[in-house]
Amino acid sequence: MSSHPKLAPEFVRNAAGRLVPSVVNGVPQVPFMGVGKYRPEGRKAAPPIRTALDYPANGDKRLPNIEAALRKCGLRDGMTISSHHHLRDGDHVALDVLQTVARMGVKNLRWFPSASFPSQAPVIELMKAGVVHHIEGSMNGPLGDYCTQGQMAGMGVLRSHGGRFQAIQDGEVHIDIAVIAAPSADMFGNADGSHGKSACGSLGFALADSMYADRVVVVTDDLVPFPCVPWQIQGNNVDYVVEVASIGDPAKIVSGTTQITRSPDRLRISELVAQFLKVSGILRDGFSFQAGAGGIALAFVQYLKPMMKEAGIAASFVRGGSTKVLVELLQEGLTKYILDGQTFDLDAVRSMAENPHHVATSPFTSYNYHGKGNFASMVDACILGATEVDVNFNANVVTHSDGRLLHGIGGWQNCLASRCTILALPAFRDRIPVVVDEVTTLTGPGELVDVIVTERAIAINPRRTDLLATVKGSKLPICDIRELKKEIEMICGGIPEKAKRSDRAAAVVKWVDGTVLDTVWAT
Repeated sequence: MSSHPKLAPEFVRNAAGRLVPSVVNGVPQVPFMGVGKYRPEGRKAAPPIRTALDYPANGDKRLPNIEAALRKCGLRDGMTISSHHHLRDGDHVALDVLQTVARMGVKNLRWFPSASFPSQAPVIELMKAGVVHHIEGSMNGPLGDYCTQGQMAGMGVLRSHGGRFQAIQDGEVHIDIAVIAAPSADMFGNADGSHGKSACGSLGFALADSMYADRVVVVTDDLVPFPCVPWQIQGNNVDYVVEVASIGDPAKIVSGTTQITRSPDRLRISELVAQFLKVSGILRDGFSFQAGAGGIALAFVQYLKPMMKEAGIAASFVRGGSTKVLVELLQEGLTKYILDGQTFDLDAVRSMAENPHHVATSPFTSYNYHGKGNFASMVDACILGATEVDVNFNANVVTHSDGRLLHGIGGWQNCLASRCTILALPAFRDRIPVVVDEVTTLTGPGELVDVIVTERAIAINPRRTDLLATVKGSKLPICDIRELKKEIEMICGGIPEKAKRSDRAAAVVKWVDGTVLDTVWAT
């Protein structure tokens, strides 16, 4: 991590035509080279060798509090501390850890969360005080806004869930101390997310942290007798265990992006997505799909279900982010499995605890681009959202048209590897067209986006001649994306003026292979 973060980096033009820094936080970067073009060599990173002689023979790794654990981990200035976000906006542990760091007088940390949420807005004061140098992880709400203002001492780094796993295993990010909030754990460090009073479902985002970090601390509010089974985190990767009164509020797992829409326009979009799957032939016995976080993507399952029942078909598996609607598919025999990377509501949390066909997965199996394959490319259709798309099918999910960074990438980039990637989004928001000439921030290359569905019409990427041929002559409202753009602009009364931005880089967007795809500019 650079000790001179304000030094202006050199910028280069990458293969997507975007201007990106060649150095980020003192670390040289590889600019995006094109989809599938970057093939690094070498070996995976590894944690340091430990010996059982340094741990209690009775397996009891408990310490009285988080501060004691951080001291035992050797916390010092400039370290990297990681956390995960399975409790989403209800998480208490990550903020507690960082505030404990502040009380200990430690400075200049890199915080490496799998995602951050509005409840963690007090981290802004820790950044102002020099405790946290910068954040590398998805930033939702206030923290993203703070980053966009160029206020962080270092540059933000945005990665997908799979990109985060890739960065850890490839040695791009070295974690000094990983802190894992576990709804249940034993004294040895075995931990599970699907049981306990704060059950959140999967702990898959913390798996890489537990495997590669120098030191690993499990924090739990439900200490169970050894062995904690099933264990999603293995105790032989854990250094210390801390019991606290509460790791968070699982009711706040549900957020605005994980609630089914009630908007008539957005429900129409959801229905059009389901109809497209039927007409295109994707909807067939044994197919698979993933619905990302977002009200539209989640609502489309409600339209898909009766189609499946009428046709007498079932999915071989569905991918989660799981919700009540996916759980109902499993319960009604309309899918054989839910392969779940993140649990989005309490119905899904209960399902994972009770149903062996509701399987906890991690970015290692689901999304990791530098592995021996992953689940993402095996999915027949993936339904995602976006903040913007352009006439070349490039998409943006991290900033709005005003350039403000308010959302994270999540698994969105990784899902573009599916056999048919569908972006379902309203034609405009606040009278601002969503289909534009060029996206504000490039998060996903257009060659990987197959279909755009709005309430006005459906646009299919010209690269997908197979899909165009299949839906030709159907009653679906198919149109060219440039024609769709013109129609939306007429409704909105023209093209809004582009927001002004500075020439300072506030953050970068990484592609799934670790290369730099785009720059988020300070506003």
